[in-house]
Amino acid sequence: MAKVKVGVAGYGVIGQRLADGVALQGDMELVGVADVAVTLSVRALREKGMPYKFFLAAPEKREEFDKAGIPVSGTLEDLVQQVDVMLDATSAGVGAKNRLLYEKYGKKAIFQGGEKNSVADVFFHGYANYEKGIGAQFLKLTSCNTTGLIRAVDCIDRKVGVEKVAITIIRRVADPGDYHRGLTNALQIDKAPSHQALDLMTIMPHVDATGILVHTPVTHGHIITVVATPKKSVTPENVIEFFREHPRIRVVSIAEGFLGNASLFRYARDLGNPRGDMYEIAAWEDTVVMSGKDVMFAINVPQEAVVIPENMDAVRACMRMQLDRIEATDTTNRYLGIGKWRNPG
Repeated sequence: MAKVKVGVAGYGVIGQRLADGVALQGDMELVGVADVAVTLSVRALREKGMPYKFFLAAPEKREEFDKAGIPVSGTLEDLVQQVDVMLDATSAGVGAKNRLLYEKYGKKAIFQGGEKNSVADVFFHGYANYEKGIGAQFLKLTSCNTTGLIRAVDCIDRKVGVEKVAITIIRRVADPGDYHRGLTNALQIDKAPSHQALDLMTIMPHVDATGILVHTPVTHGHIITVVATPKKSVTPENVIEFFREHPRIRVVSIAEGFLGNASLFRYARDLGNPRGDMYEIAAWEDTVVMSGKDVMFAINVPQEAVVIPENMDAVRACMRMQLDRIEATDTTNRYLGIGKWRNPG
């Protein structure tokens, strides 16, 4: 079977990780990446020897790329014509404009969490509603926080059912290297309910969800606390075991040295993961406790890489590469090396 041809629009924090993720998939071919400016990410691409073909989304800037010595293989429109599906990781709002180009050539596209839901036919999550994405032309992924949150809630829901959840998101204020939020020494509250809770209900309409979000002046990862009301009685040991069985959830403990978000980021670097990325969310077994019949726990969401597996799932769904949810997610996991820590060596 011929490999599915994939292109990436927007070579930034998410886009470069999407490109790497596609390149790892044995049944996909990365045709190229596109961007509009000579960013640090694009400069790094050149210094790495141009492992991916680069296409220019702003042809009028061609001279800037020539001066920087960055080889250009064509325009974004050229890239779109050469692929089966586009992964659009452009800035919020740009994807909606790009959709017109994808429609022009009858191509499928997958958009990221920053776009409005109206940009796509299906609001998608690889584990929670894979079936809805099968054959769709336009899919939109959930945000990093929502992606990790749904993994954990869906994990419990498929075991014992979940009636409702209340969440508190302790949100990193910006990605490493970003300056647009300024230098801060404050916590900021958003109006409740948070969009992550509303997005969860869009993906999982049978779960009643609400939540509060707190912006924090850190850059490596979000921490979410969840209070879930299961439909069947559970113990903390049950929930921990549910998490252990999930390929994209890693159970950790304070005793092991995982004190918080920075511990997980450092551990990913010590493992030699590119950019210190982690595809899995971490669930602290120390935090799984009962409050009456409700279960409470905390998870860490590595915001820069957590959505990459679900994007690969989305390609599989829209291109009908696998029609079964578990077969699709397992294939993605295998190519990305997810869960290799379970059986090292």
